[in-house]
Amino acid sequence: MVFVLAAAVFAQGTSEFMLSGMLADIAADSGVSLGEAGLLTSVFAVGMVLGAPTMAMAASAVPRRVALMGFLALFALCHVVGAMTANFAVLLGTRLVAAVANAGFLAVVLASLPVLVRPPLVGRATSVILSGVTIACIAGVPAGTVVGQLWGWQSAFWAIAALSAVALVVLWPTTSALAGRGGGCAPVWTEWRVLAQRRLLVVIGIGILVNAATFAGFTYLGTITTAVSAPGSAWVPAALALFGIGSFLGVTIAGRCSDRYARRIVTGGAVVVTALWVLAALSAHTLLGVLVLALVTGAGSFGVGSAVIASIVSSASESAPRIAGALATTAFNLGAIAGPAAAGLAVGGAAHAYLALWISAGFAAAAALLATLSAQRKS
Repeated sequence: MVFVLAAAVFAQGTSEFMLSGMLADIAADSGVSLGEAGLLTSVFAVGMVLGAPTMAMAASAVPRRVALMGFLALFALCHVVGAMTANFAVLLGTRLVAAVANAGFLAVVLASLPVLVRPPLVGRATSVILSGVTIACIAGVPAGTVVGQLWGWQSAFWAIAALSAVALVVLWPTTSALAGRGGGCAPVWTEWRVLAQRRLLVVIGIGILVNAATFAGFTYLGTITTAVSAPGSAWVPAALALFGIGSFLGVTIAGRCSDRYARRIVTGGAVVVTALWVLAALSAHTLLGVLVLALVTGAGSFGVGSAVIASIVSSASESAPRIAGALATTAFNLGAIAGPAAAGLAVGGAAHAYLALWISAGFAAAAALLATLSAQRKS
């Protein structure tokens, strides 16, 4: 069942990132500028951040099984509506609602892992779920872009809706273990007291910083590759694919080890990732350097990031089972917003896109410092 949940996350991850290759067509069909069409991506990120805590609290009033199915059905419905409209305001609204549903689904899934698998396997199960996102970057986004180019961007929306519907049909009979609400009788808002735990706050902070580093560099990877190759070069999708492949490898390897060595992976890994982003920045002026470091930084960043997310879920699930997944999801998406925003301030134009890699190194260094100080305090 964990793999079916990962398939649903794959569909959602594909939806989140696939619009980058379709914005021009959407803008033309909707009668808006390319810049306005870019809001479809921004509003999705905002919806993810706002949706994780609010939907986790709302879901506490119903069995987790019902919440999961409801969020997935709403996500599919949003794509059906989006595929049938040329009104930009309606399309923008569907993206916001789809993001909220996505955040709610992911938050409930992550919070449910301690119920679905034995406690020693939570880290591995988390890596399987997050592999849905990384595979979306490797295969889903390019495939969605190709489908949109061949049959119109609406066809990509229909494909996401269909995949979500299939996951919905498969999941319903296999999620009987989630028939309960899973959280006790206390009001859900009382679980937010878990944020008073210093150890959890530190892990959440590390998660935000690691993911900020990841998305600061990834956002400008295509521009950096273009600068050292040529406009329209085939090396651009190759670099993006290498980052995605590295991400999948990192999540897979970390997932097999994080249940036993979580603290070492987070602390030592943050130091290693800092060094990798520095090497990436220093190598950003050569095509070979960009390609090699795309693979390696993808592996390191997502490997450490998945271990941090698993640590957040494990740390919070005992005293805050209904919002543990929301905390992890929010940390991930706050980083996804903060990283590109900070990098955007540093990168004035395409010629200086490599500066985003130094921003990544800075975020990673902050994460390493926080993790090291925390480890020293515990010892």
